[in-house]
Amino acid sequence: MSAKTLNLTEPLRAYLLDVGVREDAVLASLRERTAALPEARMQICAEQGALLTLLTRLLGARRALEVGTFTGYSSICIARGLADGGRLTCCDVSDTWTSMAREAWSEAGVADRVELRLAPAVETLDALLADGHEGTFDLAFVDADKESYLAYHERALRLLRPGGVALYDNVLWGGSVLDDEDQRPSTVAIRAFNRALAGDERVDLVLVPIGDGLTVARRR
Repeated sequence: MSAKTLNLTEPLRAYLLDVGVREDAVLASLRERTAALPEARMQICAEQGALLTLLTRLLGARRALEVGTFTGYSSICIARGLADGGRLTCCDVSDTWTSMAREAWSEAGVADRVELRLAPAVETLDALLADGHEGTFDLAFVDADKESYLAYHERALRLLRPGGVALYDNVLWGGSVLDDEDQRPSTVAIRAFNRALAGDERVDLVLVPIGDGLTVARRR
């Protein structure tokens, strides 16, 4: 099968960002501030953010969930796409990173739509299920520790309504999914996650080659 995915050179990506992404001053400033961090690579790319906002709006989402908030870029994108009265629940363990997110939410005017829960995400998701929120979320975005992706997936499916959408970032893992010599726990976990979702009949899915790879899974 011949390749149909275009090689995205830097000039071509610059063109994509110029005509295909509307990154406003708030998001651009947050991207610059995050770039100064040693962990800057954890931030999603601008085109992923734009896709998150659009998908949230297309779903008419009122309740959304984020696992892995970092400095707040993706949460702003999701919160901006929520329907009137919508709420985003964010899961993270770092007060340092999310303190930047809190500032950015205020700058973006979405702070009133976001609830941050600082705890291991599995604990937060289990608490949501225990509190009767099963089947009440429209969208979930997962961009956290890769070793827990399968655990997050199982809980996200229970929290999502039928027709709800879960998105999983970094599923191509810089190409390391094909490197048999890379046996890091994170790489092994992503491989296992991808294979598991490929055979998961509870969802419709597509792996999109955007950023570091994004799987979009719709709960049947």
